Amino acid sequence: MKKFLTAILFAPILAFAAGATLHLDSAPDKSNDMAALQNGAKIFVNYCLNCHSASYMRYNRLQDIGLTDAQIKDNLMFTAEKVGEPMKIAMQRAEAKAWFGAGPPDLTIIARARASEHGSGADWLYTYLRTFYRDESRPTGWNNVVFENVGMPHALWELQGEQVMGSDRKLALVKPGRMKPQEYDAMVGDLVAYLKYMGEPVGEFRKKLGVIVLIFLSVIFVFAYALKREYWKDIH
Repeated sequence: MKKFLTAILFAPILAFAAGATLHLDSAPDKSNDMAALQNGAKIFVNYCLNCHSASYMRYNRLQDIGLTDAQIKDNLMFTAEKVGEPMKIAMQRAEAKAWFGAGPPDLTIIARARASEHGSGADWLYTYLRTFYRDESRPTGWNNVVFENVGMPHALWELQGEQVMGSDRKLALVKPGRMKPQEYDAMVGDLVAYLKYMGEPVGEFRKKLGVIVLIFLSVIFVFAYALKREYWKDIH
């Protein structure tokens, strides 16, 4: 019993110590960059929507990042017929589990789900998508620094190229991709910005509204305090 109680007492400390080695790079903030969000949506549809759905996100929400219905239909709608439909995929979850060992998760709120004490969900995704490396011991031939033994293959490898893990536990690019490293990082930043937007499309509006509400409450406080002093000035 004593050992059991001791284990419970120190479990949170041990868990924190075990996860303290995870380093996440800071994702660039492109929340208000409409061009980056549009490019992120294009990358998502072309490279992610084949296996991952975003079933809580409808195509017509892309209007909020500056796209018209015609642009959405002509360039981004490969899995639906109407702009009001959600971003679903044709692949069945049972088939995906047989192919990859686990069904690819829905990505609608992945940027919010991956937030932790190590950093934001955007930071996690930004680091994850840039730290795939070749590992022939894995079924897909790929592994990842952030998500060890991940079942997902590196869908963007043609753009980034191939990295290997050195004996010093650092990644090295051994086969360049179609993009230079700086270009690839910028593209991943756009994709992460879009994934973050999907998780909360009204996130920027919420922040602006919050500032307005705080200013309003501050002004009301001044008048309320003045009124309180006026009511109580003759009471001792």
